[in-house]
Amino acid sequence: MKESVYFKDKVIIVTGASSGIGLASARLFGSLGAKVVMAARRFATLEELRPSVGPEDRVLCVRCDVSSEQDCKDLIEAAVARFGGIDILVNNAGLSMRAMFKDLDLKVIHSLMDVNFWGTVNCTKFALPHLLQRKGQVVGVISIAGYSALPARTGYSASKYAIRGFLDTIRIEHLKDGLNVLVFAPGYTSSNVRNAALTADGSAQGETPLDEGKLMSAEQCAQHLAKALKKRRSECILTGLGKATVFFHRLLPRLTDRLTYSFIAKEANSPFK
Repeated sequence: MKESVYFKDKVIIVTGASSGIGLASARLFGSLGAKVVMAARRFATLEELRPSVGPEDRVLCVRCDVSSEQDCKDLIEAAVARFGGIDILVNNAGLSMRAMFKDLDLKVIHSLMDVNFWGTVNCTKFALPHLLQRKGQVVGVISIAGYSALPARTGYSASKYAIRGFLDTIRIEHLKDGLNVLVFAPGYTSSNVRNAALTADGSAQGETPLDEGKLMSAEQCAQHLAKALKKRRSECILTGLGKATVFFHRLLPRLTDRLTYSFIAKEANSPFK
């Protein structure tokens, strides 16, 4: 695989690496010869998963709550102390939600912005000097909801739009510095993000309204991420539905709003009902 040459010995930090896209990406990067830093709040889980990513001398597990500025600083310092630098930062840690805004406790939106947006800002801030030294790459894993809003996901969509705006700006600021900035937007991907999604009062949803078996797997998503990184792309939008949604949102926004409303209304236990 050509990617194995590109990723060999690169130091890659993956946040939210204890499950879903983060874990699948960490495993893929490890299999391609990278030195992987796995970050998540659940340190014990990371340690259990570490052997599936790579040998102990090439994988570092770090407990990190990305909403904490200090945790993010400690994460970057630990990665540099262990491996001598950073080549790629994958900002993947994230929360979702599912509730109508009119019913929502505002603490839910604060939580999503703290993890999704501020987590990306915090990690990028401290990693940036090291990435610039190696003309590396920073990635923000957003969502199609960061291009075309999803109803009953106000905090989620807002945070993903915010990440895209932040990273697009960083790209322009460092246009002459060799830094690559990738906005990576999966469509619906099979993971536990919907099970952990917050409801109106901030409690976890506990179950997904979608048929996870029919969605793109986290492993497939990780393969697309690796290819986009190898090509040093600035944007990657996944799935036919995702690409069509982004295209029509730009071309026919009012029609897209109506189609999106109808789509979400058909979900199991839709908040519209």
